[in-house]
Amino acid sequence: MIERLALPGLADVHTHFLPPRMQRRVWEYFDRAEPAIGRPWPITYRGSEQERLDTLRGLGVTMFSALAYAHRPAMAADLNDWTLAFAERTPGCLPSATFFPEAGVEAYARDALDRGARIWKLHLQVGGFDPRLPELDAVWGLLAEAGAPVVVHAGSGPVAAGFTGPGPIGEVLTRHPSLEVIVAHAGAPEYDGFLELAERYAGVRLDTTMAFTDFFEQLAPFPRALRPRLRDLGLAGKALLGSDFPNIPYPYEHQLESLARLELGDDWLRAVCWTNAQVLFAPRG
Repeated sequence: MIERLALPGLADVHTHFLPPRMQRRVWEYFDRAEPAIGRPWPITYRGSEQERLDTLRGLGVTMFSALAYAHRPAMAADLNDWTLAFAERTPGCLPSATFFPEAGVEAYARDALDRGARIWKLHLQVGGFDPRLPELDAVWGLLAEAGAPVVVHAGSGPVAAGFTGPGPIGEVLTRHPSLEVIVAHAGAPEYDGFLELAERYAGVRLDTTMAFTDFFEQLAPFPRALRPRLRDLGLAGKALLGSDFPNIPYPYEHQLESLARLELGDDWLRAVCWTNAQVLFAPRG
């Protein structure tokens, strides 16, 4: 695809690099995921950190992230230390950070911003918390003021939780309409509701992570009738390539093939796979 579209590379905003112990636990979770999601989830890229980096670069990915997320108190600040250090030693990696509703959250979020965090991650399904909690309001305001994009797993796929769906994060956006939110997995399975948020708010975007692949189409098919709206959003800079690498149950190339078979055009593919992320993460003067 890179050669055919004459792209300088791929910009993937939704990849994961984690501290080794946490990475092992994430893989152990997916090894046991079949009862919850109804099918196996084999990890395709279960190599060393260096092997995974080499794989991404061999695929032509030149911009990527090390998204980590806290699922309990007293872990976010340490994760931020790790992900920021990882980005500092890893060319092409966007400095990333996370937060959790707890005492001191505003202070460590401000610290991460001061240290250069450019992309943030929250997982409302795994974290199981309400994004509308009062202790998070100052953090949302801080990130909105900084123009710092937050990748939020807010959709109810593959398993619904108490605060997933477009409603809770939509109320956060009502309070902070300038917030930059990247909706993970295109909001699956509530695609329509999250497309509406992206159409309503200037800072809301979607990432393609696992969406449109055979794996997700069996779990939460993307309605064909929504494709024109997805095309418009992509051409407007509001859809971004994401993959969930390395935690995917198929080869990375399948995500790219799945985007191409949407038949939304080469201009759309160029925007989604490269240009939109370059614009979003361009240095701010």
